[in-house]
This record gives sequence, structure tokens and C-alpha cells, in this order.
Amino acid sequence: MARRNNAVLDFLGSAGLSYRKPAIIAWWSAAFPGFGHMLLDMHIKGNVLFLFEIIINFNSKLNLAMVYTFMGDFKRSALTLNTQWTLIYIPFYFYCIWDSYITTAKLNRINALTKDKPVTMKVLDLRTYETCFIDKRLPWLASVWSFLLPGLGQVYTRRLFTALSLLSWSVTIYVNSHQLQYIQLIVNHEATMAEAIKVLNPEWLLFMPSLIFGAAYDAYAKTVESNRLFEKELLSYLKFEWSIAKSDLIIKEKRGSDL
Repeated sequence: MARRNNAVLDFLGSAGLSYRKPAIIAWWSAAFPGFGHMLLDMHIKGNVLFLFEIIINFNSKLNLAMVYTFMGDFKRSALTLNTQWTLIYIPFYFYCIWDSYITTAKLNRINALTKDKPVTMKVLDLRTYETCFIDKRLPWLASVWSFLLPGLGQVYTRRLFTALSLLSWSVTIYVNSHQLQYIQLIVNHEATMAEAIKVLNPEWLLFMPSLIFGAAYDAYAKTVESNRLFEKELLSYLKFEWSIAKSDLIIKEKRGSDL
């Protein structure tokens, strides 16, 4: 039994060890706490941090204060902030960045120990309620689907847990930000631009850029990793089968020469 498995496949999707740049993972944690951990396939931890980011951010009124800051109303921005919740947010925010960076560095060391070992994993997981298999997918297509609606790219690459999580957050943020209502008013010419903007909820709207671009990046990066995993597993399988076939051929040749 391998001490450190380098890949796994089940009905929830696939995951494998690979080198990741700690700075990039930390940057996504800075953009939206929890995203960096989700990129490391630490979905439970990532979603817990994701949830606390929204709870603490919303109660601290941080996004609303940022909107007033962008408008140049610094006094109103300072009065809007909830000091108690903001003081909770500061250590939480920097912990997410630090932890994702440290965890990535540790996983890179584990990956260094296993990268030369053959990939032994299931390539097909048949169940009565789900069929999961590993194959090659188009990274750009996965990214486009997640850009249109965060989570769809993850459905395309059969990462069920991530897809369910991102789709749930997408619906929550879209509905509370009233962005779709704003688009509807503009497209149907039911209101002017100035009137339509009034329906937007800026506190929830500021979550959208990080969610959309983070989901698109996740879909692209994970599809690339999955494609590499597919190639590594296939290479390991062919080497193993070839070594057996070669051994059988040598044995047969030896027996033939003995006769």
C-alpha cells in the first residue's frame, strides 16, 4: 500500500498532487478568502472560510465602505464601518492568505516525493447514481462556462463538490446583488442607466468580480491539471503493461532456445 497516494478518482470528481505556485494561491485567497484552499482541493475548509468571509464582510460593512471610498466620500466610509466586525475580519483575512501559502508549500514538498512514482488510480468509477471517469477536456471551454456562471465549468470537468459549492454561492450573490434585475431593466429599456443602478446592492455586487474570475481561473487550472493527470496515468499504465509483455516475451524466447 502506497504511503502517499498521488491521485484519486471517485463519484465526486478527481484530484491529484501537482506543483502550484504558493504566491498565486495566496493571491486568490486575498481576492476572496477560501478560494485559495478550494484550488488546493481542500473544499470543506475552503467553503467554511468562504462562508465566514461573507458573514464577517457583510456585518463589518466593508464592501459598502469601499464603495463610498471609490466615490471619494471618506467620512461616510469611516462612519459606515462596524469596528467590532472589522477587527475580527483583519486577522481572519491575513490568516487565510498565510495558511493557503504555507499549505501550498507543504503540498509541493509532498508532490516532490511522489512525482517520480507511477500514477495508480481508478480511471472509471461506475455507480448507480453517478458515473465518473477521467479524460482530456478543453481548459478554455471550462473557463468560459465558469465565466458565464461560476460552477458550470466545474460541472463540465465533473468536479461535483466544487460545482455545487460555486453554483450555490453564485445564485446567492446574484440574487442579493440584483445584478440580473439591473441587466433586465437595461435590456428591456424599462429604466435609464441612472435609474437601473439604484436597484443594485453594492455590498453583494463587489463579491461578483472575485467569484467570476476566481471560478474561471479554477476551471481552467484544474482542467489543465486533470489533463496532465490523464496523461501521467496513461503513461504509467503503458509502461507497466509493456514491462509485463516484455518479460513474457523474454521468457518465451528463453524457453524456445532451451528446446
